Amino acid sequence: MEFIKSILVFILAGFCEIGGGYLVWLSLKEGKPFWYGIVGGLILALYGVVATLQTQNFARVYATYGGVFIVMSLLWAYKMDDYVPDKFDIIGATVALLGVAIIYYAPRN
Repeated sequence: MEFIKSILVFILAGFCEIGGGYLVWLSLKEGKPFWYGIVGGLILALYGVVATLQTQNFARVYATYGGVFIVMSLLWAYKMDDYVPDKFDIIGATVALLGVAIIYYAPRN
């Protein structure tokens, strides 16, 4: 159950970080209303709270978020911006995800 909870928290945090950042991006770079940026900032702050729901230490949690966010960012861009990842994006994301899986889930004494 701990494994599933951690995955769900990583995904929720990813949506907060990427979604919040995307709203700020739209506000500042693409002329969307200022309130998009405000809402995005609030969602980004929520990300900081969601991250504390993980059970591992700070270093492992934030290192793992990096790899998860790589994958989620590519999926977000594919869905929201019609970006099509190339084979190098996919290979790099796979390597990152394997690396963070080792960091976070490897059995330790």
